[in-house]
Amino acid sequence: MSEKPLQADPLVWGHGKNVFEVFLEPTCPFSVRAFNKFDALLEEVGEDNVTLKIHLQSQPWHMYSGVIVRYILAASTLPEGKEAAKAVLKAVADHREEFEFTDHCSGPNMDATPNDILNRLESYSGVNAREAFARPELQNVIKWHSKYSRQNGIHVSPTFMVNGLAQPDIGSGDEISSWAKRILG
Repeated sequence: MSEKPLQADPLVWGHGKNVFEVFLEPTCPFSVRAFNKFDALLEEVGEDNVTLKIHLQSQPWHMYSGVIVRYILAASTLPEGKEAAKAVLKAVADHREEFEFTDHCSGPNMDATPNDILNRLESYSGVNAREAFARPELQNVIKWHSKYSRQNGIHVSPTFMVNGLAQPDIGSGDEISSWAKRILG
């Protein structure tokens, strides 16, 4: 008997006509700052007025980025779907320094193994996505995120798009009311 096909839940909240897409690298401090504003943004704008889409933008200078992105997307395949992925994103945001390297090249994580990182992700988030993480076909979901970023010319995190157009003047340090104004046009 074969395994059930792996299906990732899109990282999408809200269902409004205005689409706010954000490309995040989970351990990037600026992405973390943006991520921590999403619930308040949805509350301010209203889920009937905006569709928030998170795309993961793995960046090689964040040394464990690939492992962390894979775990988040693995979590999105669980029965809890995007909420499990959000819990892992939140765990990374809350413990960012424990998943990062000092100056992107040194520090305590030099001795960390991928399994150490997985243990931290599971411990902090309460989400066990190890079985999905180990499934080779998860790479298709990871590649989709990467291809979508590349097709849109995304390099830095976070990058914001409103209704399909990149907005280089929107930043993670902006007030939520500023984002809301841009989204609602």
